[in-house]
This record gives sequence, C-alpha cells and structure tokens, in this order.
Amino acid sequence: MVGRVQTVNGDVDPNVLGITLTHEHLHMKFTHFYKQPPKQIADKFQKGFSLDTVGYLRQYPYSSQSNLLLNDSDSQDAVLNDVKDFKKYGGGTIVENSTEGLERNIDFLKKVSNTTGVHVLAGTGHYIADLQNDVSIRNTKEDIYNHMLRELTEGCVDYPTVKAGFMGEIASVWPLKDFERKAISAAGEVQAQLRCGVSFHPHRDPEAPFEILRVYTEAGGQVDKAVMSHLDRTLLQTEKLLEFAELGSYCQFDLFGTEVSYYQLNETVAMPSDAQRIDKIEALIQEGKEERILMSHDIHTKHRLINFGGHGYSHIINNVLPRMKNRGISQTTIDKITVGNPANWLTVKF
Repeated sequence: MVGRVQTVNGDVDPNVLGITLTHEHLHMKFTHFYKQPPKQIADKFQKGFSLDTVGYLRQYPYSSQSNLLLNDSDSQDAVLNDVKDFKKYGGGTIVENSTEGLERNIDFLKKVSNTTGVHVLAGTGHYIADLQNDVSIRNTKEDIYNHMLRELTEGCVDYPTVKAGFMGEIASVWPLKDFERKAISAAGEVQAQLRCGVSFHPHRDPEAPFEILRVYTEAGGQVDKAVMSHLDRTLLQTEKLLEFAELGSYCQFDLFGTEVSYYQLNETVAMPSDAQRIDKIEALIQEGKEERILMSHDIHTKHRLINFGGHGYSHIINNVLPRMKNRGISQTTIDKITVGNPANWLTVKF
C-alpha cells in the first residue's frame, strides 16, 4: 500500500509535509461565542483595533464582534501575510479545522496554499449542534456518514474538485447532544472504512475527551488515528492527562500563544501559559508518549494574527520550540512531535 496525504491541491507524499500545525483556522466565523465586555471598559470594544485597544482585546477576545470574524477581507489579507511568515521560518503544512457551522472556505484555502507554498488540508464533518442550520441538524447518522465519506473520497460538496484530508474538527458540548453523538459515531464508522485521521473538539469538561473516544471506538474507529484537541484547556491536572494518554489517541496542545489566564469561555478555570503547556508535554515525554503529542495554535480570531498585534502561525517555531530545547527536550523528539507525528496521523494508505 502507498501512503498519501490529501491536500487542497491534491495528494502529496507524507515526507514533504515538514513542520505541521495540526489545528488551525484560516477562514471561519465565531460570533456565536460573543461575550459582553465589562461595563466599565465597554467603550474600548467599539473602537476597533489600535494600540490603545489591543491589550483589552487580548484580555477579552470574545467581546469584540469584529475580532470574531476571521472571514472578512481584512482577516484574509492578515492570514495570507501570516502564512507567508510561517513558510519563511520553516513551516510546511497547516491542517485547517473549519467544518459545517464554521463557514469553511476551500477557495480561500487553495489561495493560501498557492500563494505561500504551504500545504493546506481541509477538514470535513460538523461543529457543535448549536451552530448547525435547519437542514444539517435533522441529518441522520447515515446522512452524516455519507457526507464525510463523499468529501473524503469524491470531493467536497462546495468544491467538488477538492477532497477533504481528514475529519475534523468534529465538535461537541457537554453533556453530548444527540446530533453530536451521531456525528462522533459516524466518524468512527468512516474511519474504520478509510483509515483516515479524525480530530475531535471536546467541551471544557474533563470527562468529555473520555466519552468522545468511547463513542468513537465503539463505532469502530481506530484510537491511534484520533486527535483530541484542546487538552491544554480541558485536562488541567497532569494525572488526568496521563490517564487519558493511556487510551492511545493523540494528545493535542493547540492553544500555544494564548497567554491570558482569564478564560472567557470557562471563567472557573485559569488558562495555562505556554510554559505550563510545555510542562504537560514534558510529563507525557517522561511517560514514553512522545509519539502521541501534537502542537498548534488554534488561531480563530483576528487579535492573534500578526497584522492585528498577535503572535501569528509562526509562534511555535520562533518562540516555543527554542524554549523546549532550552529545557532539555531533544531535537529528535521535537521533530517527532512537529513533523513525524502529524505525518503519521494524516497519512492514508490505499
């Protein structure tokens, strides 16, 4: 069997992917998650992006409607500029996780890839139930299965000449809603047939990753081809993380660059820093789980892009990997996490 990776510009050899960001967004809409800002500083969020507002936007990113639009002309220009930098500093591939409910735009994904030379993969599947339209929410498990199978093997519904390269991000809240259970189970059935990769978005409850894997594997999905996203904001206790790692899926730390401890989407917990994310990665390495680790930024708002005062898609390359080396993590292990593991996850064999 020959292994290949399905990008928006066709199949490529897994060995050409290079440093890969496994959970990013290049085009999406996140306004469903808007939060009112504190009253005393509400005026700051009416002014747009400027030096005197960017600090407030970093602290309260979900309190600006404009910040939640990663699909307008300003953000598209910024994304293109940012991905060019990612390529310049050694980046090779971006896995784009926008699915039904987040306004995936394959035409723009192709433009990014063609303009920058970075390989881009499109995902298939559905985001949380609350973001589905009236047609999607009525889909049966068979409908969801057929939709993903078609996009992976024939072509995407909105762009028939491009095949999706993986399933994801397949998202759920907690407790799982019926639609979300169907989507997770359908992913397991598709994965069992195609042996492709799948990426899950769990809710902010430590039991969610365990339940998602249970539903997925009971449907036949291979655990070693599954990625559990956002563990840096979900499994905050190292003991719980190590317990989950024993199940065998990829453990993804994909909020690198988010350094504000106040987490608007779950105010009861503190968002970890990059240093604490590295702590968790070190804990997994010490347990012999380096082959199960992935890293990314999950950029989904303007304020994290360079044009808007953010860190950009090259943050891990420029700022995080040097810290990891300074802390004694070998280049061999870093290469495994950033190059080898993503390639293994994304490779489909026919």
